Amino acid sequence: MILLFREYSFVAIALGLAFVAGIILLANKPKWNDYLAFGVILTALITAWVILHPRQTPLMDDAKSVQAMIGAGTPVLLEFQSPF
Repeated sequence: MILLFREYSFVAIALGLAFVAGIILLANKPKWNDYLAFGVILTALITAWVILHPRQTPLMDDAKSVQAMIGAGTPVLLEFQSPF
């Protein structure tokens, strides 16, 4: 459950932000610009999710095999590298 929230905490925060923005913008006789502002906020949140959401990478299969080797009692040498 915690792992699921950790991966999708952006969604929970974005839904909370959209809810608060909807209450603030659409509470008292909203005009067209209030709907436009709310639409811009929702579009920005969806765009941020598309850019930042967790993706399956080719290295994830390697990580699973390394985790299996570590638990098997075989000595394992880990070398960490960064592409930056």
